[in-house]
Amino acid sequence: MSQAEYIEKNKQRFLDELFDLLRIPSISADSAFKSDVRKTAEFVAEKLKSAGADKVELCETAGYPIVYGEKMINPALPTVLVYGHYDVQPSAPDHLWLSPAFEPEIRKTEIHPEGAIFARGACDDKGQMYMHVKAFETMMATNTLACNVKFMIEGEEEVGSGNLGPFCIANKERLKADMVLISDTSMIANDCPSIDVGLRGLSYIEVEVTGPKIDLHSGVYGGAVANPINILAKMIASMHDENNHITIPGFYDKVVELSAAERAELNKAPFDLEAFKKDLDIADVWGEKGYTTLERTGIRPTLDVNGIWGGYTGEGSKTVLPSKAFAKISMRLVPNQGSDEITALFQKHFENIAPAGVKVLVKPHHGGEPVVTPTDSKEYLAGARAMERTFGKKPIPTRGGGSIPIVALFKKELGLSSVLFGFGLDSDALHSPNENFGVVNYFNGIKTIPVFFEEYGK
Repeated sequence: MSQAEYIEKNKQRFLDELFDLLRIPSISADSAFKSDVRKTAEFVAEKLKSAGADKVELCETAGYPIVYGEKMINPALPTVLVYGHYDVQPSAPDHLWLSPAFEPEIRKTEIHPEGAIFARGACDDKGQMYMHVKAFETMMATNTLACNVKFMIEGEEEVGSGNLGPFCIANKERLKADMVLISDTSMIANDCPSIDVGLRGLSYIEVEVTGPKIDLHSGVYGGAVANPINILAKMIASMHDENNHITIPGFYDKVVELSAAERAELNKAPFDLEAFKKDLDIADVWGEKGYTTLERTGIRPTLDVNGIWGGYTGEGSKTVLPSKAFAKISMRLVPNQGSDEITALFQKHFENIAPAGVKVLVKPHHGGEPVVTPTDSKEYLAGARAMERTFGKKPIPTRGGGSIPIVALFKKELGLSSVLFGFGLDSDALHSPNENFGVVNYFNGIKTIPVFFEEYGK
C-alpha cells in the first residue's frame, strides 16, 4: 500500500484522533489545568507508541513532562529530531468563540472553503505537531521510513520552555541527531508555499505601578494623588515616538539593518495589503515609519502591551482612585538583540521615567533569542524539494514575526540547525478566539513530511 493510499484509508481516523487531542484543555499557563496538561502528554505518548516508536517515555521535568520517542532503523542513515509542543494558550475571551474552544468542529470559511478545524491548539501546535505523529505512522505502516527519527514533544512552549534547556543539556547523547524538524509556523498561502528562515526573539515582562497604599475616593483624592492607571498609560505611551520608533535608550544599538537589496527581496513575497486590512477589519495598518508591513512583522523589533488592568472593572460604577495598575508587555527582537540585555534596558528605562508619586516593579517573565537559518543547507534544501513536490512550486523563504526560542537553544546546546516546516496560515487566528487549521493543511502536512524524510535521506 502506498503512503497516499494509507492516508486516504485512515483519513477519518486521523481527524478523529486530532479532535480527541484538541478536546483536552492543556493550558500550561493556568495551574487549574495541570491534570489536563499531563493527560495530553499521556495521549501523545500513547499515540507515538501505537504508531511504532520505541523507547516512548514521559520524561519528568520541574514542570510538565517532555514526551520522548524514537525509531532508529539504521545508524548509517541521518537522524531527524522532531520537535513540537502539546500545550496551548488560554482560550479567553471565551465569549468571542463561535463554538467552544475545546469542542472542535469543522466549518467552511472563505480562506478554507474545504473546511477548517476550529479549536484552541488546532494550528498552534497540536494540529501541526500531530501531523508528524500521523506521518510517522504512515511511513511505518508502508515501510517507507527513510531516516532515523526522534521525537521531543514538550508541554511548556506557551510559557517560555523553561525546562527544555536543562533537559537538552542533560540528554545530549540521547538527543544526538543531524537536524531538527519543527512545524510551528505558517505558509504564505495554500497556493504559495513558504519556509520561515528567520524568527524574532522575545522579551516578556509584567509591570506594576503602585500609588497610595489602598484604593481611594476619587472625589476626595482625585487630582491630589497620582493615579497609577493614568501614570501607567502615560509611561507606556511614551515608549513610542511620533514615528512609532521605540524610545528606550539603547534599544536599537545592536539591531542588524538589512540592505536595500535584502529588503527588496523580502518584499517580493506575495502580499495583498487591502486583503490584509479587510481580513482584520481595520481601516489602515500601523507601525514604524519607513517600513512595509512585511518588514514590520519580520525584520523590525516591536514593543506591545498584551494586557492592562487595575481599579474597578465590574458592573456599574465605583469611583475609586486605584492603588495599583498592571500591564503585560512583550518585545519582539531581531538578530543581535539579546533578550536579557533588552529586558535590562526596559527595566532601567521604566524605572527612570516613573514620577515620584508612584513606585514601580518590573517582573521579567521569559525570553528567547532571534534566529536566522541558511537557505543553502542540506536540511533546508530537502524541505524546499519536499514542499515543491507537494505544492507544485518552490517555497519562498520568509521571515516569521513570531518567536520560537528553542530554535536558538537547539543550535547552542545540541549544535543542530532547524527547518521550520509550517503548514498553517497567518489568518488561522493563533492565540486568538476561533483559532483554526485547514483540513487540507493538516493532510498536506501528513503527506509532505514523509517526502522530507525521503529527500533528506538522500
